[in-house]
Amino acid sequence: MSDKNNEQLIAKLISESKSGKVSRRRFMEGTVAAGVTVAGASSMWSSKVQAATPKRGGTMRVGMHDGNTSDSLDPGTTESVYMIQLNHASRSYLTEITETNGLGPDMADSWSASTDAKVWRFELAKGVTFHNGKTFTSVDAVASLNYHRGETKSAAKALLTDVESIKTDGDNAIIITMKSGNADLPFLLGDYHLPMLPAKGDGIDWESGTGAGPYKIVSHNAGVSTELVRHDGYHRDGLAHFDGVNLTVLNDPNSRQSALITGEVDVISDVDLKTVGLLGRAPGIEIDNVASGSHVTLPMFCDTEPFKSNHVRMALKLSIDRQAILDKILYGYGSIGNDHPIGASVPYHADLPQRSYDPDKAKWHLKEAGQENLSVSLSATDSVMSGAVDMCTLYKEQASKAGINIDVVREPSDGYWSNVWLKKPFVFVQWGARPTPDVMFSLAYKDDAAWNEGHWQNVRFNELLRAAKSELDQAKRTEMYKEMQMLCSDDGGTIVPFFRNRVSARRSNLKHGPNIAGNWEMDGARSYQRWWFDS
Repeated sequence: MSDKNNEQLIAKLISESKSGKVSRRRFMEGTVAAGVTVAGASSMWSSKVQAATPKRGGTMRVGMHDGNTSDSLDPGTTESVYMIQLNHASRSYLTEITETNGLGPDMADSWSASTDAKVWRFELAKGVTFHNGKTFTSVDAVASLNYHRGETKSAAKALLTDVESIKTDGDNAIIITMKSGNADLPFLLGDYHLPMLPAKGDGIDWESGTGAGPYKIVSHNAGVSTELVRHDGYHRDGLAHFDGVNLTVLNDPNSRQSALITGEVDVISDVDLKTVGLLGRAPGIEIDNVASGSHVTLPMFCDTEPFKSNHVRMALKLSIDRQAILDKILYGYGSIGNDHPIGASVPYHADLPQRSYDPDKAKWHLKEAGQENLSVSLSATDSVMSGAVDMCTLYKEQASKAGINIDVVREPSDGYWSNVWLKKPFVFVQWGARPTPDVMFSLAYKDDAAWNEGHWQNVRFNELLRAAKSELDQAKRTEMYKEMQMLCSDDGGTIVPFFRNRVSARRSNLKHGPNIAGNWEMDGARSYQRWWFDS
């Protein structure tokens, strides 16, 4: 084995050992095999691993943004960041996005597919129990997925449109047959809408809050707080180190920061970037800054005036100074967007010519549309992202140079997802990263997707989306996704001004491994499984 390979193996062993996935014996065997002496391996264990070995105990107190009184335990209607976090704390999925942003097992131990990726077999973890003591079987897995198919209001319906059937194969396996091949199916099944829940009648039991996650719900008050305790029957070894977890809704960023400094909570989501430097200098506070495919969108209803005209949509895209927003709103904690949702960290990202701020060109498009005096309203709330209203206000100033008047509407925090998003024609939205372009496009850009927030219909885009799912030639698939990103950027109804880092803050005694997932806040919403207190 080359020196480089040895170094990579040792780094992998250190990382897995720190997260509790590899025992001391396995660490010693692996590092010695990679050329380290026994004495050196022992020293490495003590200095690099043992000091960061997870310890059990304590209650993790979380100050979380984007919680609403309208939030529901129904997984099909999950929209807010708070509920995404609660779903992962109390429920489990077939697959997971790992701390290194790869794909790993959760309630499915393994999976395999036919050569055309149409028939998939998932081997389920054995001996798994729900919080109520019921044993998890293939019947529960089938019911949990079928809940989002057929006559349903679930947002995940769009993800499962191409599923032909889901059947049990004994107690511990399921077979999913697709209408056409889908190479991304295992990624898709880790979506936060698709937890494994107990089968009940013709559906599933979501009302009780019973799941198979690392913690079970003791009390839940939507839009206020949730108290959870460890599920002693959790199926994954070396994880879930806390005795309990308390989630508290703190939509105001100043309230979150104050709660952290005073010790009322141990960690907060979505730090106010205006004060992140000051917060990071406070005694006993650590900042986690994680690159991510998370992005902000400003969707426009393409079937509603004045956004029916692509000239109007293009004028609004050209009237936003992305670099100024990155500098003044994100303080550099992100990267510039290009009006499509596929970030540089996502597979098949296309390096397209960057759209720039051009008020004069925007004026030309407005003239072509007969909208020289364009006036539109843009809704936003800071509970979705700290600084959201400030960003929209800055956009208003920038667009005025193109003769566009943007009326920024500050919406109430509570009920934003139920009363504003998908209801009003021009709004501020934040999306978490999806692991593949297919998942993102199927959720929010496909013609019949429940979350097609721009009401965008493009025949060529939807043809490509269907074809790319089953295309196993990677070169062809890459070109398909490139064209889809171009169509979004040039014809779509969504402005994507930037991709943002995940910036959270924690007390220094709250620890995590060397890597943090960036698909959702708080380590991909799995900090509850992976993190621990060192004292």
